[in-house]
Amino acid sequence: MAQVRITPWSEDDLALLRRLNAPEVRAHTGGSETDEQVLSRHERYVQFAGTGKGCMFTVVLPDGAKVGSVGYWDREWRGEQVYEMGWAVLPEHQGQGLATAAVRAVAAAARDRRTRRFAHAYPSVGNPASNAVCRKAGFTLLGEIDFEYPPGELMRSNDWRLDLTTAVERT
Repeated sequence: MAQVRITPWSEDDLALLRRLNAPEVRAHTGGSETDEQVLSRHERYVQFAGTGKGCMFTVVLPDGAKVGSVGYWDREWRGEQVYEMGWAVLPEHQGQGLATAAVRAVAAAARDRRTRRFAHAYPSVGNPASNAVCRKAGFTLLGEIDFEYPPGELMRSNDWRLDLTTAVERT
């Protein structure tokens, strides 16, 4: 399994977020954002940890290189309070198991909070890589849904659920 660590998002991570805004990274999540939207997102990520509603993290390689983002946040889903999870990895680091390792690490962080039983992820049905991350990270596929993302737009997604009361198998 790939080795990564996750660190809480900081002011120093704006350059990474700009790189993650590339069309090939954002192809399944509504496309690239304007610089104003990226700056706003960065500020939300920096402030997020102090809210108690989730946390965004930077995905860091053993050599210190920042290669992605991963996080969890509160969401109401079908009448239940759950965490939603999301992630992105720079194109040159995709396909190496880094996203799966990062999702497992963020699931452990969410699990340690002991505030939600389930976490969900909603990758587009047309995004085989993110769906594979869910499967490899121990999520259960509940089926296809229409999911609103970005706000105001529906996309066909898979609803993946992870039970945070059970340990994640390390494979």
